[in-house]
Amino acid sequence: MQINWQKHKLLPAIVQDASTKEVLMLAYMNEEAFNLTLKTGFAHYFSRSKQRIWKKGESSGHTQKIVDILIDCDEDAILILVEQKGVACHTGAKSCFFRSIKEQKEILEKEVDTSATYSVVDVLYHTILERKNADSKKSWTKKLLENKELLLSKIHEEANELAVAIDKESDEQVIYEAADLLYHSLVGLGLREINPDRVKQELKRRFGMSGIEEKANRKKATKQK
Repeated sequence: MQINWQKHKLLPAIVQDASTKEVLMLAYMNEEAFNLTLKTGFAHYFSRSKQRIWKKGESSGHTQKIVDILIDCDEDAILILVEQKGVACHTGAKSCFFRSIKEQKEILEKEVDTSATYSVVDVLYHTILERKNADSKKSWTKKLLENKELLLSKIHEEANELAVAIDKESDEQVIYEAADLLYHSLVGLGLREINPDRVKQELKRRFGMSGIEEKANRKKATKQK
């Protein structure tokens, strides 16, 4: 059976533990991710937030070995049965579905400490996204997310303070101010729901290109718009 990728472009993929039948996560596949999955025998997905193909477990080592792939009756959703190595969720829970809306609590314990698995930027970004459901009276991050003008003013403020520190202050103060600016920048990315991986991709794109050339290309692209 062939999937009509010209029609669908991107399909939701429900991932299920082949042994326990526990639903582990929901991801998305395009044709490239689907073909890589078939070719390698390990789950690959298309990340809508990162805008790229990713192999499940590429950072954590928590891979998903394919047991079977099923297509639904309308041929617009995929069910993937896997052997899950480690855990499926980046938080360390076995399944990504561990928060009960009805009971208003987490119903699964974290099985793995993932703090050392992912970069501090990735962990902080996902923490910022989680703060969208927090109380703004208790969370500075939530307060920033609710007040865009406050957030923008803080980014301006922290950028200026970093510039001053680089010019006149100690290395320790430069590091402190850089951390403040990075945090507030990540809150801005979280507000726009732009995964920092996309910033990394942009930096990689610029490798081998001089700053002058990059700026010239940017101006040219702006004029064409």
